[in-house]
Amino acid sequence: MNLITSLFLGFATAFIGITPPGLLNMTAAKVNLKEGKRSATWFVSGAVFIIFFQAYLAVLFSHYIADRPDILILLREAGFGVFTLLTIYFLWIAKKPKIKKGKIKKYSSTKRFFLGMLLSGLNFFPIPYYVFVSVTLSSYSLFSYTMTYIFVFVTGVVIGSSLVFYCYITFFQKIQNKTDYIIKNMNTIIGSITGLIALVTLINIIRYYLR
Repeated sequence: MNLITSLFLGFATAFIGITPPGLLNMTAAKVNLKEGKRSATWFVSGAVFIIFFQAYLAVLFSHYIADRPDILILLREAGFGVFTLLTIYFLWIAKKPKIKKGKIKKYSSTKRFFLGMLLSGLNFFPIPYYVFVSVTLSSYSLFSYTMTYIFVFVTGVVIGSSLVFYCYITFFQKIQNKTDYIIKNMNTIIGSITGLIALVTLINIIRYYLR
């Protein structure tokens, strides 16, 4: 095992974990469509900033958390609550986006950066995900709990996450002239995603208590 392997494993696990449509990547696409690539880039920067610390802390405390299933179930319950509230907001409270032609309205870069931080911080799933990944890789001698390997692994996570976000932004940018339907129904799409995540989390919680 070497540092390049650790970097690649961090990149691969992040790429696999974030590629499926989720709250962050779909919101990045939404910001890009409504406000332009610059705002979307700032949003992604804020999201990735939090992902770095989530992955870093998850790996640092993986030994403790992995041996305490009660901690994992608490994280799942908190995540279920957050995503249930987000689902209610996007499906029934948030105003329906309107298609605006012409000049793109620019918002504060700082606001978009902190929005990315906020939504990323509300997403609890990276913590148990990277705990599971690091413990699994360690069991196959593919990961070492030394500060150097941890930092390189997390750097790979940041690179992988950034690439996925960039792909989402670029993909939606290329089909911008065909995205009127997507813009009109973006809240429904995001709300459906968060609702599905909440449902899966609830099923896992029920299974934990029934086993």
